[in-house]
Amino acid sequence: MARKFLYFVASMVILVLAGAFVFRLYGDELMEVAFVPDTEFTAQEVLKTNVYADSSMWLARPELTKGNPALWLPQGYKDAEPALPEGQKAAVFFIHPTSFLMKDRWNAPLDDKESQARARIFLRGQASAFNAIGDVWAPRYRQATLGAFLTTKPEGQQALDAAYQDVLAAFDYFIAQIPDDQPIILAGHSQGSLHLTNLLKDRVAGTPLVNRIVAAYVAGWPVSVDTDIPEMGLDICEVPDQTHCILSWQSFAEPADYSRILKTYDMTIGFNGQPRKDSRLLCSNPINGDIDSPALATANLGTLVPNDDLSEATLVTGSIPARCDKQGFLLIGDPPEIGPYALPGNNYHVYDYSLFWANIRADARLRMASFLVR
Repeated sequence: MARKFLYFVASMVILVLAGAFVFRLYGDELMEVAFVPDTEFTAQEVLKTNVYADSSMWLARPELTKGNPALWLPQGYKDAEPALPEGQKAAVFFIHPTSFLMKDRWNAPLDDKESQARARIFLRGQASAFNAIGDVWAPRYRQATLGAFLTTKPEGQQALDAAYQDVLAAFDYFIAQIPDDQPIILAGHSQGSLHLTNLLKDRVAGTPLVNRIVAAYVAGWPVSVDTDIPEMGLDICEVPDQTHCILSWQSFAEPADYSRILKTYDMTIGFNGQPRKDSRLLCSNPINGDIDSPALATANLGTLVPNDDLSEATLVTGSIPARCDKQGFLLIGDPPEIGPYALPGNNYHVYDYSLFWANIRADARLRMASFLVR
């Protein structure tokens, strides 16, 4: 797996393209021609929940130990504390970001080897943050292609809706398989976080599952404090040891230019049916685990940084600060030397997990410990 890690950094360019909400702001006519399908949307058969009984429908699952990308750790890394014992582990449901780029169809086929390989790469640098405190379940799903985010064609939304149906089927199977009292962590990135916001609204809010959710990590997707949070069933994570709550952040170096993001955000409708225009964005500080206090770089426990030949990653401590600004974006100071794949406006969406990998790991451990004693 160490040698395979070289594909992780090489594929960061794909993550740039898979920025979903953010990337559409910079898509011009050339990008639309390159990525937006020119075919009709074909409704796909809705998967039955029992399809996910097949272990091949999962990129990560507890019994998958060989080649499981969610079990990856940086070279030489060791936790200061031991992993939680089996009886105290959470079940982690992680939804990966966009990895399908083709324009010959609106949704990825499940047997597309290229997009599945990319998805595994993404899980190494993202879902791995949770492997000390829980067993990660990461479903394969017929994700919407990149072009779905670069167009106003109705087919784009149809593709997203179709992808979400797979996520729902996987989640329903996941819930049916884990013990009735097992704690749950929900997490995702980009398109995965978009689906996670809907899943919280449709499967968690107003149900007994609320009491089992340790935390939900909705990274790389905008969440409105005023129009979305009230419908998602969980509170905002305001302090580091809080449980039953949501974290969300979008990372920018300075000077940050997110004017076009806000312009697009203001055109959307929240989960409560009201316009998101001028509503507050949820901005969590993944270093401190709260929404208010700034964090110096010295408080950053570790950022994933590749070596020169891209064959491995090391954890660099104390290099990236973080603070939420008044608009609700997470600012990380000067552009860091982490890789060349920042988006326009100093947008570090690609690195939302990598920048704070060790702090996210510690955050999940603290919230899990708090959950277990209550």
